[in-house]
Amino acid sequence: MISSSQQQLKMPVVLFGASNIFWMVFAASQAFKIETSPESRILAQIGDSVSLTCSTTGCESPVFSWRTQIDSPLNGKVKNEGTNSTLTMDPVSFENEHSYLCTATCGSEKLEKGIQVEIYSFPKDPEIHFSGLLEVGKQVTVKCLIPDVYPFDRLEMDLWKDDHLMKNQEFLEDMDRKSLETKSLEVTFTPVLEDTGKALVCRAQLIIDETESVPQKRNTTKELQVYISPKNTIISVHPSTRLQEGDSVTMTCSSEGLPAPKIIWNKKLDNENLQLLSGNETLTLIAMRMEDSGTYVCEGVNSIGRSQKEVELIVEEKPFTVDIFPGPQVVAQIGDSVVLTCRVTGCESPSLSWRTQIDSPLSGKVTSEGTESTLTLSPVGFENEHSYLCTVTCGRRKLEKRIRVELYSFPRDPEIEMSGLLVNGNPITVSCRVPNVYPFDHLEIELFNGETILMKKNFLEEMDRKSLETKSLEVTFIPTMEDSGKVLVCRAKLHTGEMESEHKQRQSTQTLYVNGLSFLFVPLGIIPPKVLGISCYLITTRLVFLRKNLERAMFAPKDIQLTVFPSESVKEGDTVIISCTCGNIPETWIILKKKAETGDTVLKSVDGAYTILKVQLEDAGVYECESKNEVGSQLRNLTLDVKGRDNTKDYFSPELLLLYCASSLIIPAIGMIIYFARKANMKGSYSLVEAQKSKV
Repeated sequence: MISSSQQQLKMPVVLFGASNIFWMVFAASQAFKIETSPESRILAQIGDSVSLTCSTTGCESPVFSWRTQIDSPLNGKVKNEGTNSTLTMDPVSFENEHSYLCTATCGSEKLEKGIQVEIYSFPKDPEIHFSGLLEVGKQVTVKCLIPDVYPFDRLEMDLWKDDHLMKNQEFLEDMDRKSLETKSLEVTFTPVLEDTGKALVCRAQLIIDETESVPQKRNTTKELQVYISPKNTIISVHPSTRLQEGDSVTMTCSSEGLPAPKIIWNKKLDNENLQLLSGNETLTLIAMRMEDSGTYVCEGVNSIGRSQKEVELIVEEKPFTVDIFPGPQVVAQIGDSVVLTCRVTGCESPSLSWRTQIDSPLSGKVTSEGTESTLTLSPVGFENEHSYLCTVTCGRRKLEKRIRVELYSFPRDPEIEMSGLLVNGNPITVSCRVPNVYPFDHLEIELFNGETILMKKNFLEEMDRKSLETKSLEVTFIPTMEDSGKVLVCRAKLHTGEMESEHKQRQSTQTLYVNGLSFLFVPLGIIPPKVLGISCYLITTRLVFLRKNLERAMFAPKDIQLTVFPSESVKEGDTVIISCTCGNIPETWIILKKKAETGDTVLKSVDGAYTILKVQLEDAGVYECESKNEVGSQLRNLTLDVKGRDNTKDYFSPELLLLYCASSLIIPAIGMIIYFARKANMKGSYSLVEAQKSKV
């Protein structure tokens, strides 16, 4: 008996034997076969990777080999694994375009199968190129290009503009060699504005095999953009192309085109180069100068062209005016203050200067501020009698304005003096005197008796030097009783320049009182006593009447004496006595004044004397004495100079007090002596009255 363990060992052996018998029976039933993948043909693009696979059935250990039908190099890599063999071509190229044969050997049995490898190149979409930008009205050539195509004899191309076929082309020429070719289609057309936005389509298809249901196709689309080159470029200028320095100008430029042109402003330089100024339509230039003159160029530019326009700007020097005041000529009295003003209009920052026409010293003070300059001559004197020039410089321009300063002196009214008393029938000389006059060759003096002109005189002699002169007119006439009560007028006229519309005039008057007494001298021995007595009585009566008449006679004041004690130059703290006297009969009114610009001050004088105790600096100045009566008046003045002391200590000496007291007694005494002396002198002419008192 067989044990169970033995039975278990015998079971695998039986099963293995049975399986071998089954496999042998199955293998004997399978025939030796060969298959390829792809089966017979493959289409590959140049540059791709291609694998050919060969496999067998019915043979456990086949032997594989590969070759081309024309026994050229494989140009690939073979890999065998069991019942499979693979030929890989990476990358595929023209050298791989063959029929490849796979040979499989199993024992004594050999099988072969071929695979046709066909290649092509169609790697990119078409390219659309234009000969230039599309400009309305100008022909342009469009090219549709297919690069690196193979085989090109299978290529077909179309060019469309929207739904309109512009051109179709096939490339049927023979290929003499295998190569990658670039093929293209060209169309020339004239764009119109309506083409903008339309689609330009280039389509290409490569038909490799007629059996292929779907050919290789590629296409490219471009949207058309039609352009218009800049044209009708226009420049507008405001306010004008002719300008003045300091002005502003605005220039605006416009240009038509598609797309809208960009505006560029340039200035043309001397070397014809252009200087870029702005990229805006409007160009504004402010505070222009003469060097801004020139040619300005506006250019309209877009992608296909440019158009330009030029404008010429002329910047002229800005005119400015110079005015001088008070006018082209000023007439001033010697000692006055004269202000000459030079004013500029039309120049913001002028340079002003003064000079005399003969380049002598100005003898004045110049003050300049902004557009105005003043020349002050104070006090004006002979050295200022010139033509003054105000010179104004503004930028590169210079202007001059002239003013003539003419001087004169005519400070006081004429003075009338007579050689004696007016007696009926007795000749008398009247003098009319004009003091401190300049220029005397312009002086004219007239003397009137009532409305009758006695004499007129012009002083036309040449002046050898500039100086103040006293000129007078003298006339002798015989007064009559009819002249009594008439007014004697001395009138002086000074013609002070061609520009003066009126002459300057002064006059003095004096009323005439004529005495009618005449004398008859006969020897007393031939006159009877009775007749003599009667005659003496009559003469005495007449002389009394005459004396009363003479006492009533009035004459204009003269011989004024204006003095200052101790002198006209004193020190601060001194005592000063200003005294004014007049020797006229009858007595005149004496008025003392202190002159000032703000107004004269009448001083309280005693018998024509004014005393200042402890004189101060402010007491310095001009003092005037006016002597007047019913007939006329006369003036005298003096200048008191007060100098400051070294210290402020009050000082009043006893000697000065004594001198003051003496002067207050002496001056009235002198006045009384003069009065009685003149009275005695007048009476001395008619001593017959005093000598022959009435004794009848």
